[in-house]
Amino acid sequence: MEKILMTRKGQSALDEELRNLKSVERPAVIRAIAEAREHGDLSENAEYHAARERQSFIEGRIGQIEAILGLAEVIEPSRLSGPIKFGATVTLVDEDTEEEKTYQIVGETEADIENGLLNIRSPLARALIGKDEGDTVEVKTPGGERNYEIVTVRYI
Repeated sequence: MEKILMTRKGQSALDEELRNLKSVERPAVIRAIAEAREHGDLSENAEYHAARERQSFIEGRIGQIEAILGLAEVIEPSRLSGPIKFGATVTLVDEDTEEEKTYQIVGETEADIENGLLNIRSPLARALIGKDEGDTVEVKTPGGERNYEIVTVRYI
């Protein structure tokens, strides 16, 4: 199987979610199912069916997280340097709008563009890989081509 790249922060977030699902969410849903069973006829018991759906979601997510963590290859960005690669924190300026944005290039499982975490497989990240400060990249987006100048590259 292919390794799943992630940062230590991404791994920690998944570990915490897994711990919460196993120690808080799973016991709570088991109690909810037991309580709903006490109400009698399960075929028309909405609480029972909702709790079973929640249990199914929780068990699925636990399995998913365990599989991801089993394939995880944790990269420590602070130990890296040089041109842009996984883990880099990059500040860009859009050459058309002069808008400045900062992104960290991370794995798919921890990507969150709203919080500046850019998926390594995204068109922008693929265009940035191997480039350095001062370079310009051209990215094809659904809204058309965009040009960005790389202002800074940091590994923190």
